[in-house]
Amino acid sequence: MSPQTTTHYRTCNLCEAMCGIEVEIDGEEVVSIRGDEQDVFSRGHVCPKATALKDLYDDPDRLRQPVRRVGDRWEPMSWDDAFTEVVDRIEKIQDDHGRDAVGVYLGNPNAHNFGTLVFGPPFLRTLGSKNRFSATSCDQLPLMMASYFMYGHQLLFPVPDVDRTDFMMLIGANPLASNGSIMAAPGIKKRLEAISKRGGKVVVIDPRRCETARVADEHVFIQPGTDALFLLGLLHEVCAPGIDLGRISDSVKNADRILEIAKAYPPEQTEAITGVPADTVKRLARELRAAPKGVLYGRVGACTQEFGGLCMWLINVLNAVTGNLDEPGGSMFPSPAIDVRATAGGFGAGRGSFGRWKSRVRGFPEFGGELPASVMAEEMLTEGDGRIHAMITIAGNPVLSTPNGDQLDRGYASLDFSVSIDFFINETSRHADIILPPVSPIQRSHYDLALYLTSVRNVSKYSPAPFPLKDDELDDWQILTELTSRLAARRHGKLSKQYLIARASQKAGPERVLDLGLRLGAYGKRFNPFGTGLSLGQLKKNPHGIDLGPMQSNLAEMLPDKHGPVDLAPDIFVGDLDRLRARFLAPGAVPNDGQLLLIGRRQLRSNNSWMHNSQRLMKGKSRCTVMINPEDAERLGVKSGDQVTLRSRVGQVTAPAEITGDMMAGVVSLPHGFGHGRDGVQLDVATSHPGVSVNDLTDDQLMDELSGNAAFSGVPVTLKAAAQVVAAE
Repeated sequence: MSPQTTTHYRTCNLCEAMCGIEVEIDGEEVVSIRGDEQDVFSRGHVCPKATALKDLYDDPDRLRQPVRRVGDRWEPMSWDDAFTEVVDRIEKIQDDHGRDAVGVYLGNPNAHNFGTLVFGPPFLRTLGSKNRFSATSCDQLPLMMASYFMYGHQLLFPVPDVDRTDFMMLIGANPLASNGSIMAAPGIKKRLEAISKRGGKVVVIDPRRCETARVADEHVFIQPGTDALFLLGLLHEVCAPGIDLGRISDSVKNADRILEIAKAYPPEQTEAITGVPADTVKRLARELRAAPKGVLYGRVGACTQEFGGLCMWLINVLNAVTGNLDEPGGSMFPSPAIDVRATAGGFGAGRGSFGRWKSRVRGFPEFGGELPASVMAEEMLTEGDGRIHAMITIAGNPVLSTPNGDQLDRGYASLDFSVSIDFFINETSRHADIILPPVSPIQRSHYDLALYLTSVRNVSKYSPAPFPLKDDELDDWQILTELTSRLAARRHGKLSKQYLIARASQKAGPERVLDLGLRLGAYGKRFNPFGTGLSLGQLKKNPHGIDLGPMQSNLAEMLPDKHGPVDLAPDIFVGDLDRLRARFLAPGAVPNDGQLLLIGRRQLRSNNSWMHNSQRLMKGKSRCTVMINPEDAERLGVKSGDQVTLRSRVGQVTAPAEITGDMMAGVVSLPHGFGHGRDGVQLDVATSHPGVSVNDLTDDQLMDELSGNAAFSGVPVTLKAAAQVVAAE
């Protein structure tokens, strides 16, 4: 070890687990990364992705300065010239076509970036466009919608108290691959195994025997897209003997309405559709009721389907009527050091909204100020007043991560102007006219403003920047505040309130905002006259974080005054039951017309598409395979390793088959994030392992009509051996 080597204790910000890491740095060289044994939350746990932070920092493909696209090549430019051109083009397009002519897409990494979370909203307000999109509507939007209508705030997330529960049912969730999602729980494998060791039970409901299912006590196959029917059957059995809401009975309403709904869905009615035997549903209901502490948890698979909104509502309802809402070991609400739900004015996280405006082409309502990502392409490609002429893409690669990627690819190609805030030339940013590259994640300071809302334990930790940025390097927040101030100056003048606030934000930076938020929070100094409360200074003195204790029963205090009691049966969800019945239970309904159903697949080493440019994460055998049940493979004449072609309404892809009993019959699976074979992508490692994009098969027309979320799970497809397809053509 060099005498100049220093050790920095940080939080990995590549997924939601918030694992503590120990980073050795020599000057500006990242020497090593390993788990921090003293981290108060993760206790040394770390997954392979953490070491890739070094790869992202060292990556020769990472852009270090702004670039402009000139034909088929890219030329470097100064930051000042880049900002000037971006603002000029945005202003011109909005002057010519209106504010909504410039759209914005926010990718998943923004949720892991304190600076973007704080300084992104002022930029969006200054831009003034209603065409705002994000990864939310390709992920957790149904959960946020349930929180909004049931609890009164889109960010009031119920989190499983996994460390104290006796019975945990996971529906469409694979935390051993995701490390937890809307459930920040580092070392989740040990946490789940601990449930069984203390005499409890873990049950996984999923069309695939996923990594989590393999360590669970029980796995139950279910037909993709039918989870709402399974949950209604479970509700029928749970409610049949009557319910006791216990301590929260005075904080809820419409329990009687739930009892009436439950009567209409006996599990015998739906077992042929869901594939879950009625006897299994009844037994699981008995076990849930009998457990001293139980919790249901649903995530991506439950959200990203045609009835994702109903799924997340019903999961909340089941946790309530079994007496497990706001109780230790059940579904609880974290108390973060900075609660953006209570400080909306400072951090831009309002209670939420629904239907204030609608998308131009199909008329989908906004939620939380955003339109569904599934409508982006049509808003670019459909001519007429209000068409999107330009896009600002911030830390996202929607060509690979949103439905019907090929159509969106064409949409981006059709734009008059596009700018990406990104450090790679990827499948989306290759269409940009200008790319503004921020520093890599390990170079910036870090605080998990958003993810502490979902933590299974209340903790707080700050990671200072390990070394100062160079003069020509900018963090994401600096890029956003510069764009905001320049736009404000153009529109309102340099003496305007908007401009002066933007410039003040640039000078203040994230750390001052963070310190203020900590001091004004529930654990801050203003509540302790002796000055020992939480502050940025306190976090700096505790580089491994501060443990603030387990989740507490706090529902009554969390509910916004304007909302009133928890609404167990909001009209919007109850009304959507008609659509569910028409889809599956009406006379003559044909759930999938004999086609195979496609689901996605999460992999531990590839949380986002840009992780595919890390050699250490991509090494080993190919992971972009089509998983097929042996019965389906035999029927179709396919063997493991054969190239097979999957075809949906919107496109087709060819990939190697992987025959496995882990797949439910009638269901096939492709992982997400691949598809790096498009022209112009400058990712050396990724393009040498291109794979195919599952989102060249997913359908922009297939959505949860209630929430507007993309329905990635249950896409009808056909499968043939690639040789047969070639012969036929």
